[in-house]
Amino acid sequence: MLAVEGVQRPFDPDRIVVSKTNLKGHIQYANRVFLELAEFDERDVLGKPHNLIRSKAMPRCVFKLLWDRLLAGREVFAYVVNGTKNGNHYWVFAHVTPSRNGKGEVTSFHSNRRYARPEAIEQISALYEELLDVEKSYNNRKEGLQASSDRLDELLAEKGMDYDEFVFTL
Repeated sequence: MLAVEGVQRPFDPDRIVVSKTNLKGHIQYANRVFLELAEFDERDVLGKPHNLIRSKAMPRCVFKLLWDRLLAGREVFAYVVNGTKNGNHYWVFAHVTPSRNGKGEVTSFHSNRRYARPEAIEQISALYEELLDVEKSYNNRKEGLQASSDRLDELLAEKGMDYDEFVFTL
């Protein structure tokens, strides 16, 4: 079973976690739901890298996929487990989109995160555990990231779908 930090924080299915970052991933805005769930105060997060809530239970290759797509101007859907200020965690179903100016240039990123169904968490946890095992089997982090990215690509190819399509089957 996927090892995650602390206890799972409760998340009301009717609430939405919202944040906005600049192009480097530094938080420009976080709504109250984000702050409450992540156990932070606004002053703790504004201007800080969004990965301050990154859980060690998240495979690096999923974030590589996310950033590759965002920097290419594409939206991304993903299940994410985040860590909190107090050492706990929470699962979300994230929809991250590039924000554009009047010229169509990407200027920032906007993320809405919703409740992640327990059945989906169970399924994605097994995949994330496998990808983390691949990453950890390499002494070189770069090689581990590449190997886990390759494994994710293989699994998706076997299913005949991309990551966004896959997450919608969970």
